[in-house]
Amino acid sequence: MPRLLPITAPKRPTRTRRRTALTATTAALAVLAVGTPVAYATLGDEAPAASRSTAGAAASRGKDYIETRLLFGTERPDGGPAVTDRQFLAFVDEEVTPRFPNGLTIQDGRGQWRDSHGVIERERSYELTLLYPASEARVRDAQVERIRDAYEKAYAQDSVARIEERTTADF
Repeated sequence: MPRLLPITAPKRPTRTRRRTALTATTAALAVLAVGTPVAYATLGDEAPAASRSTAGAAASRGKDYIETRLLFGTERPDGGPAVTDRQFLAFVDEEVTPRFPNGLTIQDGRGQWRDSHGVIERERSYELTLLYPASEARVRDAQVERIRDAYEKAYAQDSVARIEERTTADF
């Protein structure tokens, strides 16, 4: 016949065990806190005091700029022929360069989006990047909108996407 052992309540941890567990937990949290990067998000122009030293170093290397990226599709929703490289470069020469003569970047792309008829379009595209001083943002906004409107009309496009970010640049 098997021998039955009495059921006993579990031992309560002694003060020493609790103190050791607390110390180990505190040490682990301290290690995590030291190794964790700190990030700040602000809505205004002022950064928190703790981040000013690194932000100040970066700001000294450049000036405030706006980076505007425009995404141009090449397929036409009306079924017409796709916009060619030659047509797009002519568009840049006529509409973009006169407004942004200091420079721009064009990258070839592939993209997709849902058109105004609910159809997913996959197409060759162009990404145009414009960089200009933040102090010129109000004037440049109207110029960017004229570029978007001109492309939409010239090539029967539903839209030209616009992405904008504040940044720091140095030339």
